Amino acid sequence: MIKTYLYNAKDGTLEHDVETEGLIEVVQNPESMLWIDVYNWEPNEIKAIAEVFGFHPLAVEDCIHESTRTKVDRYEEYDFFELHSLKYSEDSEPEITVEELNVFLASNYIVTVHKHAIPSIGHIAARSRHDAFNMSKGPDYLLYAIMDGITDTYFPIIDRISARIDDLEDEMYENPAFAITEEFLSLKRTIVMIRRAVEPQRRIFANVNASYTFTVSPRNRPYFMDLSDHLERITDAVEVFRDLVQGALETYSSLGTAKTNETMRILTIITTLTATMTLITGVFGMNVPLPWQRTWQATVVIMFCMVALSVGMLVIFRKRKWI
Repeated sequence: MIKTYLYNAKDGTLEHDVETEGLIEVVQNPESMLWIDVYNWEPNEIKAIAEVFGFHPLAVEDCIHESTRTKVDRYEEYDFFELHSLKYSEDSEPEITVEELNVFLASNYIVTVHKHAIPSIGHIAARSRHDAFNMSKGPDYLLYAIMDGITDTYFPIIDRISARIDDLEDEMYENPAFAITEEFLSLKRTIVMIRRAVEPQRRIFANVNASYTFTVSPRNRPYFMDLSDHLERITDAVEVFRDLVQGALETYSSLGTAKTNETMRILTIITTLTATMTLITGVFGMNVPLPWQRTWQATVVIMFCMVALSVGMLVIFRKRKWI
């Protein structure tokens, strides 16, 4: 599906659902600002738009074949972006799903291509039907507004992951179980996927004090500086979470090892005690005549020796702090 939004800076008018056949004349007018949103698309729709604007076949191929790689390519008359939005759900597997967003950015038009709905684009599109605020500031500002909306959705994800890590760390000490390990591993996969999506986008929008790798008007640079700051904060939080989860997994492994060692130590003490008594009863239980074997005094002596040896070993273990 293709939706078009047109802003004319000369008279401040807004139009939408412009016919595709007239787009060439529209973009040739330097006072026009055109936004084309292609969503839930079919390949022929992307190719039709590409034919109108003369997009490079490689960029068109990148739109049709989804990729998890974030990048920006510069062409003679436009810049091409591969960006990503994230959707988070604890009840699904995987918890994080990545939605690709492709953007063609030129001096007076922007084309966004995405297969599924992206909330920030939906909000901007709804506003642009009656309000020229986003459109009047140029295509680079519209790119900022879209990315700012996408970035804002990351913060609730970050907050929820932080709360989950805190809960799991408490549960790890109170009630260690194998399920906690699975939960930590699931969190680790989620954090890795967030990092793969956010870190490249941070690099793309991070050139604040130098020239950007794409066209940004001087009046809109402060907005991209703010976007870069948000992405930097998210990246820092993700790095901290990755270290916390890795440290928690190592701690949990150490707790498991310590618990196993404690169990083995107790079993070793029990085995040592029973081995001594087994030796004594084994000797006197042989089917061989022994002195005083059939007297009651022998039974008392044997029982006394078994108890004395057991108590003696327990005393030694206690002094050596083995128990």
